[in-house]
Amino acid sequence: MTMQSQMLDDTAAKPRWLTVHPLSPEDSVAAMALRASVAPFKGKLAGTAARAPYDDLMERVVAPNDVTFEADTVGGISGWWAKPARPQKGAAILHVHGGWFNLGTARAYRNLVGQIASSAGAQAFIPDYRLAPEHPFPAAVTDVDACYRGLIDKGFTKLAVVGDSAGGTLALVLLSIACERARRGDRALVGGYAISPVTDLALTGESFETRAGADPYFTKSQAAGLVASYLSGADPTSPLASPLYGDLAGLPPLRVQVGDAEVLLDEAAGTVALKPGGQTLLTNVKREAGQADNKSSHP
Repeated sequence: MTMQSQMLDDTAAKPRWLTVHPLSPEDSVAAMALRASVAPFKGKLAGTAARAPYDDLMERVVAPNDVTFEADTVGGISGWWAKPARPQKGAAILHVHGGWFNLGTARAYRNLVGQIASSAGAQAFIPDYRLAPEHPFPAAVTDVDACYRGLIDKGFTKLAVVGDSAGGTLALVLLSIACERARRGDRALVGGYAISPVTDLALTGESFETRAGADPYFTKSQAAGLVASYLSGADPTSPLASPLYGDLAGLPPLRVQVGDAEVLLDEAAGTVALKPGGQTLLTNVKREAGQADNKSSHP
């Protein structure tokens, strides 16, 4: 059993940065429906042929009523804005979409990010960063960094960097880059939020095995193929590829959220565990009904 898995099972061992949120009955119903809808795709979304079905899945998210959407280009990177009716002045969210570096579009993610923008009361921009295999590492890093700098050029003074899955990876990398600029006077960065980030592209987390049956989406072999397409021979332990191997000192307030059933559990929790103190840290591990049964697969 890994350190992260043991902490989830042992309340006495739970560190201060870890908060476990059991699913509500309403969320449990939604989770069961989600599992049923994605079951035919588990382990199968790979290669450019998977882009259309992946976008179709993401576009099923319900759009919020109080948000409008607008295509734009920021820092030379095209994408979509999600704009709530009454946004905070000077504030913006940069949301980096998921898709294991190979899949996903800003347009397909606009409803999901619209929900985040509505809750935060801030405009959110989703960049269409370049995807692998046509544009391998570090093209995506270059694009999200250009977009971040473009938001500053547009006059935003409070920026939060958010991302899910591979987008969470890129968000954490961007946070490290932006923190270096903060030491040179850039004060726009206020925080980060990574949802189920892929923080170790060497894929060493034991939850790839212990959560193999429970994860509704991904398998390790599938992840390995998508990561290889992205890295194209680059070192998976490069900090620009895998935030887990980078210097996490000095990051702004950070929240990392991951599901207890996910193969990415160890990577997400491990990133927060390794970050030096001095900042507010919270990992939300959302337990689904019946997750205790999944623990039986632990070595």
